[in-house]
Amino acid sequence: MSSHSERYAAFRRRQSASSAAIEAFQGLYGFEFDPFQIRACKALEGGHGVLVAAPTGSGKTVVGEFAVHLALSEGTKCFYTTPIKALSNQKYNDLVKRYGADQVGLLTGDNSVNGEAPVVVMTTEVLRNMLYEGSSTLGGLAYVVMDEVHYLADRFRGAVWEEVIIHLPESVRMVALSATVSNAEEFGEWLQQVRGDTTVIVDEKRPVPLWQHVMVGKRLHDLFVDERPEETASGGEDDGEGRGGRAKRKRERRRSQQQRPREIQVGGRKLLINPYLTRTAEDDSRTTQLANRRRHPQSRARGNVRPRTRFAPPTRPMIIEELDAEGLLPAITFIFSRAGCDDAVRQCVASGLVLTTPDEADHIREYAESRCADIPRADLTVLGFDSWLRALEAGISAHHAGMLPTFKEIVEHLFSKGLIRAVFATETLALGINMPARTTVIEKLDKWNGETHAALTPGEYTQLTGRAGRRGIDVEGHAVVVWQAGTDPESVASLAGTRTYPLNSSFQPSYNMAVNLVGQVGRQRSRNMLEASFAQFQADRAVVGLVKQLRKHEEALDGYAKAAECHLGDFMEYAGLRRALSDREATLARNRSAQRRDEALESLERLRTGDIIRIPAGRYSGHAVVLDPGLKHDLPAPLVLTVDKQVKRVNSSDFPVPVHPSGRMRVPKSFSARSPRSRQDLASTLRNKLKERGTDPAYERGGRRGGHQEDPEVQRLRTELKEHPCHGCSDREDHARWAERYFRLQKDTDALRRRVEGRSHVISRTFDRVCGVLEDLEYLSGDEVSEDGAKLAKIYSELDLLVAECLRRGVWDDLNPVELAACAASLVYEARRNDDAYPRLPEGRVEEALTEMMRLWGELNEVESRHRVSFLRQPDLGFVWTAHRWARGDRLDAILRQSEMTAGDFVRTAKMLVDMLSQIAGATADPQMRSNARKAADLVRRGVVAYSSFN
Repeated sequence: MSSHSERYAAFRRRQSASSAAIEAFQGLYGFEFDPFQIRACKALEGGHGVLVAAPTGSGKTVVGEFAVHLALSEGTKCFYTTPIKALSNQKYNDLVKRYGADQVGLLTGDNSVNGEAPVVVMTTEVLRNMLYEGSSTLGGLAYVVMDEVHYLADRFRGAVWEEVIIHLPESVRMVALSATVSNAEEFGEWLQQVRGDTTVIVDEKRPVPLWQHVMVGKRLHDLFVDERPEETASGGEDDGEGRGGRAKRKRERRRSQQQRPREIQVGGRKLLINPYLTRTAEDDSRTTQLANRRRHPQSRARGNVRPRTRFAPPTRPMIIEELDAEGLLPAITFIFSRAGCDDAVRQCVASGLVLTTPDEADHIREYAESRCADIPRADLTVLGFDSWLRALEAGISAHHAGMLPTFKEIVEHLFSKGLIRAVFATETLALGINMPARTTVIEKLDKWNGETHAALTPGEYTQLTGRAGRRGIDVEGHAVVVWQAGTDPESVASLAGTRTYPLNSSFQPSYNMAVNLVGQVGRQRSRNMLEASFAQFQADRAVVGLVKQLRKHEEALDGYAKAAECHLGDFMEYAGLRRALSDREATLARNRSAQRRDEALESLERLRTGDIIRIPAGRYSGHAVVLDPGLKHDLPAPLVLTVDKQVKRVNSSDFPVPVHPSGRMRVPKSFSARSPRSRQDLASTLRNKLKERGTDPAYERGGRRGGHQEDPEVQRLRTELKEHPCHGCSDREDHARWAERYFRLQKDTDALRRRVEGRSHVISRTFDRVCGVLEDLEYLSGDEVSEDGAKLAKIYSELDLLVAECLRRGVWDDLNPVELAACAASLVYEARRNDDAYPRLPEGRVEEALTEMMRLWGELNEVESRHRVSFLRQPDLGFVWTAHRWARGDRLDAILRQSEMTAGDFVRTAKMLVDMLSQIAGATADPQMRSNARKAADLVRRGVVAYSSFN
């Protein structure tokens, strides 16, 4: 009888033998496909679109690559889209190796290579622009792969994915590849609605199981005591029984010592937390409390004490050394700071850590030097090439957006070859670049989001740790959280145990989108197309539940109104009068209370030293003498001495009514509030004064309270109430109770109705407002797009409308190419942090043009406000001076030193500037402006900015 594994292998073979095309395709790979990959390829071959939602590293791209295979075999085209240029570059290289450079093209905005090839890799924005422009390159297109399609949740760029999905021709089959999301079925249902027949395939099983650890001090501890790795979907090898086996034996020994684990429920699953970690957290808590008592005995009850830990977090070299000893390298350590990543590399190098052999170091140096051979030596010096290379030779590197793109690509290549074994990266590395590791390390479970330090979400944690475990190499992956003061094992377990997260749309119309759509299909059809967005789909599904709740409320309201019926007349009308009277009296009471508070504050401000007063309320009520008026505070806070010798500072809360001095007395200059004798003598004098003067009756009542006339509206309501027929009903109060229930529920119902109205047709309403702005500015007129609107249709930017206005009003007409580059820089740059310093600007025409641009932005902002939209951020002048210097030919070292930018930030922003200048050249009808924009783009596209980023 065959074994279970043999039966399973036979089943896998039957699954893979589905067609000649799939068999031929599988022959290109060195492993058998998983069942979910086979199902997806079958669906695609059968003429269906597919949505594949599976964990990071599970091999989703196999399905996308099958679409490429089908297109080439059928003689049609396939576009492979990705969210970022780096991923496009990587996928381009992969496909070139498999199919040859003549079959594959690349279009990323930065690069255009063989764009008419049957297979073209591109960023999603490039495809969106093609669709709007009706590009001839779309001819023969049969397949579109949308890699990392969950990116449509990104609040800045996510709308592009939905635009492409909605506007792709119906004949194009789409392959959507997504991380594991909890609402994949909902997303698939929307795809079926807008794209037609779409097969949804969800696979939550990692091909390489993932162990979760916490590093406490210098030692690794398993997070869960009942964790069992799932059977691997593909084979793998450890790199030696010595190190890998030792790591497993340590884990087994630690498990055997564990007792009474804490149980939590996450996503319907029971998880048992390592009791060592919970005990450590409890010990840390006690340590913190004890330290606080010793240091601050008076603040024992405070809850704002900084957590302490018995275990100092290990240094970064210590972490890497421990992982190396456990056989868990290569590793990616995620540090949510570029400076932190660079510091980590410096610390490891300074510690003498070396993770490579001499031969490997020689190979690393040779490869890095060959890739950087075209970069001038002076620029390499500015970029810190020598120190960067020393770290590389030791098998250590950083990876973040602040690095030169060429440097990042070298790191990616060497890491994929197993030559770099410790990478310190920001979270941008988790976006899909193929750099899997055996282990991922997360230093801290919160990160700066631009406004505050926010805790990692389960989705972010899953995305980061998903890099661990290399298919076909590792039998298991490892995720490590470094123990810090205040670490909560339950929070870590919740992050690690939550395997999915929801995919929510970030779609909203833009000005460029509006003119493109209206120009192609008219206003009404455009509205209908936008109603088909995933954003509206999700809003409508949410509205279904709200409408159901609203219907229940309305039925209950009818019941309450019926229960309140009275045989003498309309009781709801009578109840309305009662409620109106109650509301009016409450309003008047609040107004009188506020008036009394204002009067009390004014009376406190008039007090002087020596005034004898009476405190009407509070713990120290009674007579007192003013020692100090306390007018230096934001609100008056007199210091007083009471008749029973207490010195205290009073404020407005002690005086619900105005205070009026009943007399005065002298306060000796020698009086000391700290001296009991002084307090006793002055209090005795105060009591004698009070006996001599007697008491003022009006004063004793707490101040003079003038009477107030009856409010006319109150009088009217009371009269109508008494004259109403229901006023004499014997069951009046019983009816009134039902009426009060009615009014309370009506308030909730009105709020619910507003929520429903706010969500219904929200996308089309926003589109109407966008069109209203464009009509005010004469870019649109009904279904007609003006000549200026046609220019706007060619500008893809957050500030698209401002660019179009600058072209229309000739703001840049008198500028030379260098000056135009400087002004355009304000349209693409956005500071990572708020900077209050006024940036330096080139004088003369640049400054004048920027002033006019800011004035124009203010005008557009007012137009947006009238139409209740807000899409145009303020131009940022922080890159203007840097762009001006670079365009005029200044040296890189001087520019980076003065701008305080990293090389990566500078190159990335400069490339965005090149793209913006190219858009300006393509949008303008003025030959001189077109020429200047193209020359400006050429001036910026030099040196490090011009270096190829796809080889």
